[in-house]
Amino acid sequence: MMDGDRPEQRLAEAVGRAMLAQDEASRALGMVVEEIAPGQAQLSMSVRGDMINGHDLCHGGLIFTLADSALAFASNARNQVTVAAAAEIQFVSPARKGATLVAVARERASMGRSGIYDVEVTDRDSGRLVALFRGRAHRIEGRIVEEDPA
Repeated sequence: MMDGDRPEQRLAEAVGRAMLAQDEASRALGMVVEEIAPGQAQLSMSVRGDMINGHDLCHGGLIFTLADSALAFASNARNQVTVAAAAEIQFVSPARKGATLVAVARERASMGRSGIYDVEVTDRDSGRLVALFRGRAHRIEGRIVEEDPA
């Protein structure tokens, strides 16, 4: 995660740590939160043998899960509990065993309690685009961490 000097960056990093500590699914898949900032997040995941489908490719549902997790970290980074309300994905190219996938989520619009996020999933080694994901997130009641992270 990034080292932030600004209070909103420190808060985003505290949120990322707290969320990952509670996110058993992302941890079980080996996801790493590489960067987080208000409205943005970068996660990575190595494609393991148990993630391969019958075509010897990374299962699309796991690519979707990586993108969805990036959406979750980006949309919650301002410390307002936010959940996915809708999402779609376009698979552009396959990912194979041993690849490290990187999902970069960015907030594109925020209005009221809703936000739109785009996530690009790429293969770290080749830089090849694997998938494009767009999600809509909805803020609900609650906070992830105390407002004054140490």
